[in-house]
Amino acid sequence: MTTTDVTAGATDIEVIPLSGWTGALIEGVDISRPLSGADKDAIRAALHRWKVVFFRGQHLDHAAQIAFAAQFGEVTPAHPYEGDCAPPGFPQIHTVSPAAYDRRYGSGYRHREGWNGPNWHADVTPLINPPSHSILRAEVVPPYGGDTVFTNVAAVYQGLSPSVRGFIDGLRAEHRFGATLSYERSAEKIGDLVRSKPLASIHPVVRVHPETQERVVYVNQFFTREIVDLSPRESRYVLDLLFEQIARPEYSVRFKWEPGSVAFWDNRATLHLAPRDFEHLDHERVLHRVTLVGDVPVGPDGRESESLAGEFFGAA
Repeated sequence: MTTTDVTAGATDIEVIPLSGWTGALIEGVDISRPLSGADKDAIRAALHRWKVVFFRGQHLDHAAQIAFAAQFGEVTPAHPYEGDCAPPGFPQIHTVSPAAYDRRYGSGYRHREGWNGPNWHADVTPLINPPSHSILRAEVVPPYGGDTVFTNVAAVYQGLSPSVRGFIDGLRAEHRFGATLSYERSAEKIGDLVRSKPLASIHPVVRVHPETQERVVYVNQFFTREIVDLSPRESRYVLDLLFEQIARPEYSVRFKWEPGSVAFWDNRATLHLAPRDFEHLDHERVLHRVTLVGDVPVGPDGRESESLAGEFFGAA
């Protein structure tokens, strides 16, 4: 089995790549316990290389999940729109399930999204400092379906021609919560949320990763409203080109959840997608997510993102 040698004997961790560009399974570590420095270094190195890493057979409750996440950064509140929907005593936990979303946003939220859920996205990019990382653990999963797909947007950038890369390096785009699905006009709970507490920022279309210095395509189908430097029609053409590249299967990995599975990904270098291919079967799917405080995106020209609405998203 092909593995990535990370720390040459300093840790028992084994990193097993799952595709050519994206995703690796990490074995040889119990993440319910405090990690050694070597283990943390090995996980960080795997994240830098593969953008998302997976663990199987882990025994975590809410407190242990938060403790694991805190070893890699400051843990945020569950979500800017979470309100009183977090589990009692755990304001950092964002529960992902059809029932939880209906309580949080109203029953029409998921129907407006369609069968691909929120489509390709990184978590809450309309914030001025979107979360740097997300950690998602599975509690209840369907017997089949309900997978999550991840794609490597650093690889997407490298796959573009030099001329296209040079063109998009200087562009900026508006990210707004709910804009692509017109939630601001919704009579559902989600409409009240986005009208009373809008979230919007102008981010670079190409972001420089603050740790690896890689350039990544930093737009997504769920939150990116338009490229502000172009006319609306030009913006649509360019975004469609980038979304088509993001969806190319060679950049992605598909992860099948099991109870006790954990996914840990870098929101600055990957997008994810959760096809809703199980809800019509009445199968239950309950996962729990925490996120880490992120930095303000910076483009190749050194310009930082600009907030249009919403506050810095700090620690819980």
